[in-house]
Amino acid sequence: MPELPEVEIRRQYLQASSLYQPISHIEVEDKKLLTTDYSTLLHQLEGRQFTGTWRVGKNLFILTDSSTVIVHMHFGMTGDLEYYHSSIGRPRFARIVFEFTNGFNLGFICPRKFERVGIIENIDAYLEQKKIAKDGLDISLADFKRNIGRKKALIKPVLLDQSVVAGLGNWIVDEVLFQAFVHPEQRVDSLSNEQISRIHEAIQFVLETAIRHEATYRDFPLSFLIHVREWDNSPYDDLEAHNYCPRCRTRIERSVVGGRTTFFCPKEQIIN
Repeated sequence: MPELPEVEIRRQYLQASSLYQPISHIEVEDKKLLTTDYSTLLHQLEGRQFTGTWRVGKNLFILTDSSTVIVHMHFGMTGDLEYYHSSIGRPRFARIVFEFTNGFNLGFICPRKFERVGIIENIDAYLEQKKIAKDGLDISLADFKRNIGRKKALIKPVLLDQSVVAGLGNWIVDEVLFQAFVHPEQRVDSLSNEQISRIHEAIQFVLETAIRHEATYRDFPLSFLIHVREWDNSPYDDLEAHNYCPRCRTRIERSVVGGRTTFFCPKEQIIN
């Protein structure tokens, strides 16, 4: 699933490729992917231009030359974007295509049809309605403390709650807790101020690292827990080495926390 780093990379891609080009038409293969009526989508967007982008968590917002016409994209499980010239074939699974008057198109790639596109009028109102908290890259320590302070549950599912902090998916939370030396099953109300500060710092560190490496997991530092995951194309010369903590060489344990597969170091991540 595209997490915050992947969505940020898609935002940068759209920002670099698709702004200030009048939209001539929007082709929609499957209207179930729309959260706005198709005729309304055409009426609101044909003739307009994308003028900027904004991202909060896994939500991408595309500004237009009308302050009350904002395109919202959610990339679901496998969504992506592709900017291409209309003279070549439509990319596979480009089920929504924004056609520009200059002959180029922006395809919204929807392999599994969990992706969604629609129009909203106000970003802040949308976030409030959906109970989406501040972005993981933007949330202050004070706001983070206040949000998790409302919870009395295990820290891992709390961090996955988008009303606490936006954009953290399963592998990101495991990595954050590993970098912060916090056990995924420690209760939020038992965390010290130092642990909370370490978690907040780790959120910034992990997200910034992932974006810098364009979410190419193999390129992440060897000090990252992510290399233990089965889908990682491990950079280790010794393939068995990726099963061990990169700091203390203890074998990484795997469990289920809050219904999600979880990896942690049993020596360095201890419940206090």
